[in-house]
Amino acid sequence: MNKYFDIKDSLYDIVKKYPETISLFISIGFEDMKDEDKRKTLGKAISLETALSMKKINVGTFTDRLIEIIEDKKNIIDETLIQKSENKEADVRIDGVLPCPVRIPLMDSFNKWMDNEKDNLDIIVDYELKAASSGIDWLKESLEEADSEEDISDIFISAGFDLFFDKNLMGKFKSKDVFKDMTGFSRLNTDFDNEYMNLKDPDNQYSIIGVVPAVFLVNTEELNGRELPKSWEDILSEEFENRVSLPIGDFDLFNAILLNIHKRYGEDGVKRLGKSLLKSMHPSEMVKSHMKKMERPVVTIMPYFFTKMTKEGGPMVAVWPSDGAIISPIFLLTKKSKEKEIKPFVDFFASKQVGEILAHNGRFPSTHPEVDNLVPKDQKYMWLGWDYISENDIGEKIKICEKIFNESI
Repeated sequence: MNKYFDIKDSLYDIVKKYPETISLFISIGFEDMKDEDKRKTLGKAISLETALSMKKINVGTFTDRLIEIIEDKKNIIDETLIQKSENKEADVRIDGVLPCPVRIPLMDSFNKWMDNEKDNLDIIVDYELKAASSGIDWLKESLEEADSEEDISDIFISAGFDLFFDKNLMGKFKSKDVFKDMTGFSRLNTDFDNEYMNLKDPDNQYSIIGVVPAVFLVNTEELNGRELPKSWEDILSEEFENRVSLPIGDFDLFNAILLNIHKRYGEDGVKRLGKSLLKSMHPSEMVKSHMKKMERPVVTIMPYFFTKMTKEGGPMVAVWPSDGAIISPIFLLTKKSKEKEIKPFVDFFASKQVGEILAHNGRFPSTHPEVDNLVPKDQKYMWLGWDYISENDIGEKIKICEKIFNESI
């Protein structure tokens, strides 16, 4: 029990009272919570206890995270502490989205840093750093409308291959050499700078401060004689047709999965991925599942962070793919022309302190060379590769992959 909610409360009642928790529910698969009307109907039909039972998520761990979000919201000032003047444009503009599990501690740390540095900075800062669950359409719209370097923000933070490489979006500024990697790292963390991969941009334009790895969560009670899947190749096999839950609502991670599968297995691989997808079921159907035989996913592909919410000793087993966890990079883009003004902000976002928030609070491994990512060295990552990115129109490639995937379902 706690003073904020009861596990018998409906999802609707919880998010109505604490709207800051919506993003957490979305991130574990309740995407209908994005929509106000669906929250009122479907959200009222399911309790927190039932929702977590359906997802095989540890109640104690999840409620601790909910309470943390609620209490942090009470304490955090989610606005710039250096107020924007009505008579003067901001000297530095920062836009982006932050992964939901770490947004609050990152914003708290950022606000404290700015409070400590405001006398040294002596500049006006304007920033908008939203939760990743809110999507990046607002960023895309601003980039589509931007014609010149002056029309875009000075710093961008986000995951997303389409946002940063689509030639109609950030790609048009990348081609004009607008950005510069200012992190100053001669080498990245050895997890991402080794004999099989290097996340450091050879063109010295884009910085990557962390990654979101995709891993498997396997319901061993649903294996029914199947071997535990250990690789992406296993997931694409006929054994797992119509038995896999994919993070389609998480566009950044899903696009990373589509691109990597296409690169490694071609169009046939994307088709097989589509065939593996288990159709979604509305929460209203799920709460009645005790009345009928219900097909449950054998494998749920999700960000590494959420595997720590599973019950110890329960049927859900986390598997790190033997051929590498596909990663969606967390990019930091910075304007070369504003280096003097924005370098202190780059130093903050690329710092060991921020790296440890990403890696330890969110299980989003950091590229900072001094951060211990708490991931065993034998667990590899699957990265699209800078050569592949430079040789392909990534925006167009995503559209092709989406078409193949949708037609194969």
